[in-house]
Amino acid sequence: MKIDYQSLEKKLKINFKNKELLIRSLTHKSFDKEKNNEKIEFLGDRVLGLVIAKKLLEIYPNEKEGILDKKFASLVNKKTCLQIAKKINLQNYLLTLNTKKDLIEDKVLADSCEALIGSIYLDRGLNTVEKIILDLWAKHISDSAITPIDAKTKLQELSLKKFKKLPIYKLISNTGPRHKPLFKVAVKLVDTKFYSAEGKSKKDAEQNAAILCLKNIKKL
Repeated sequence: MKIDYQSLEKKLKINFKNKELLIRSLTHKSFDKEKNNEKIEFLGDRVLGLVIAKKLLEIYPNEKEGILDKKFASLVNKKTCLQIAKKINLQNYLLTLNTKKDLIEDKVLADSCEALIGSIYLDRGLNTVEKIILDLWAKHISDSAITPIDAKTKLQELSLKKFKKLPIYKLISNTGPRHKPLFKVAVKLVDTKFYSAEGKSKKDAEQNAAILCLKNIKKL
């Protein structure tokens, strides 16, 4: 099936000078072990970070570094990159071993979003990629005015306030294939039992365990 890269360029309001660079940024290693998007993704991750960090400093000049760091992390993480990738239907343009576009893994999509950013930077420079990133991330940047406190932070604050000690996290298991791992993590406070939960990453599993612990503490 022929991929209509022009429709993607139209969405991004850009015309690539080097079409091969665009195609490479959307080629997964499962499709081509040599000419794939891994290195361009590495670059794209840094370019995204630079643009978002600069924008946050512009719109929150008086904010504390710790708060800026939380806003930054929420804007450049894989979850947000995945949402952006789905927003522009990036799965329709990827070259992967899996030909069924609806079965492409979330991580592959998020990584390809970063690779696409890297290719735009290489092809058109910083000013152009900055404009595209800020356009695609506009709603997320706007929503960053509200910084939600994540479950791990809430649990940590509660534990320090009540017991003067940090919550205890324990990795229970790491199962599944390398490309699709499943982590199980447990957490407890001084006077509670361990509450365990799963996630696609250790960080996600810790968050889910913290959510479960907080819910059960409220019931006590």
